[in-house]
Amino acid sequence: MKKVLTIAGSDSSGGAGIQADLKTFAANGVYGASVITAVTAQNTQGVYDIQSIKPEIVQKQIEAVLDDIEIEAVKIGMVFNDKIIHAINNTLTKYNIQKIVLDPVMISTSGKRLIDKKAEKSLIDLFKISYVITPNIPEAEALTNKNITNIEDMKEACINIRKLGARSVLLKGGHLDRKAVDVLLHNEKFYYFEKEKINTKNTHGTGCTLSSAIASNLAKGYELPNAVEKAKEYLTNAISKSYSVGKGNGPVNHFYK
Repeated sequence: MKKVLTIAGSDSSGGAGIQADLKTFAANGVYGASVITAVTAQNTQGVYDIQSIKPEIVQKQIEAVLDDIEIEAVKIGMVFNDKIIHAINNTLTKYNIQKIVLDPVMISTSGKRLIDKKAEKSLIDLFKISYVITPNIPEAEALTNKNITNIEDMKEACINIRKLGARSVLLKGGHLDRKAVDVLLHNEKFYYFEKEKINTKNTHGTGCTLSSAIASNLAKGYELPNAVEKAKEYLTNAISKSYSVGKGNGPVNHFYK
């Protein structure tokens, strides 16, 4: 069995973050290990408080896993502050991990900032060690300082984000009005992944789930475009078969199979 590591924050309601990552790994047939960067007090209605983990503990978690387990891919999610980012960057660089999927988590669906202002600039350091980064449209707009309203804007944003140091960029189009079109820029070529939008409020943890599914597929040996295609199919089914938990935006159904 292939082994994948997630480095992210904990979601106390179980729908996003570390919890969603581990569920996704299991559903996609890989073994999941985890490094926790922050503990959040959150539920389906919002994020109410965040306690970051000491950078030294983040580093030691990564080292404990990588010294013992042969990890084929890494997914990075919520990193919260610049000291944690530096700890992750320095440690992963030391171990020369090649297949890193970075989900640049910046703002929650409910509007809570999940990374401090100083860390936004440091986040770009992780671009340079990542195989692919997976921003959504609001995150891409923050990274490029440009509005994104259509596919051409998405393509331009991918190009500009790659100039920041990313090898490949998957820009998620779920915030566009019509169909859910994701745009991948990889090896000088654009790929498009289009699915009909599903009318449901249960979309908590979709970004975490997609990036973890991509990491799972990369670990299993799929090339990036195929890894994204399979991950998109998995997420679409998980959303279509989602269920209501709590009073707000429920989670996707990671184990719909």
